[in-house]
Amino acid sequence: MSRRVVGVTLDNLDHLPRTCRRCVFWELAPHIREQAEEFGETEFEKEAWVSNVLLDWGSCGRILYIDNVPAGYALYAPPAVVPRAAAFPSGPISADAVLLTALRVVGDFEHGGLGRVLVQNVAKDLTRRGVRAIEAFGDLHEDAGGCVIPAGFLQQVGFKTVQQHPKWPRLRLELRTAISWKEDVEAALERLLGTVSVRTAEPALG
Repeated sequence: MSRRVVGVTLDNLDHLPRTCRRCVFWELAPHIREQAEEFGETEFEKEAWVSNVLLDWGSCGRILYIDNVPAGYALYAPPAVVPRAAAFPSGPISADAVLLTALRVVGDFEHGGLGRVLVQNVAKDLTRRGVRAIEAFGDLHEDAGGCVIPAGFLQQVGFKTVQQHPKWPRLRLELRTAISWKEDVEAALERLLGTVSVRTAEPALG
């Protein structure tokens, strides 16, 4: 069984489940979202949002494939480009954080630890880009139609509550703690081996 995680692009946007591909809960302000849903333009609006974020900021999501079958996804972006974020009473998102808006493992792939894999890949991507933390609004009652990540899942993968709320708490994952010990060791070994190879390649003096 092969597993790979790639960044969301306009080329693979249609690999998202149809419900997510058509959902603009986060991407549009509530009143504009209602208009888009009324006129059947949500897929266009979703594509336009992803395109703009890609151009202005870079990668805004990850898709996880198992044997080339889309098995899960995560979407994230700076809170300034996520209009719905302003409507949550437990906000605002901290200035040093990126907002994780959606994360889901689909169908038969649930309950296999792939949600944690997605979080780790998001953390790797954002750490490389100099981001200090990921924040998310959690759903304590899991009644938001799947548009808000369950708070229980976020806590299971390392997020901590930074703003309490009876329904929509805000949770945070510090990225320096999101990378596993194994990955830290592997990175250290790569740096060490790289240093050794450079040194041994230097010409001898005399």
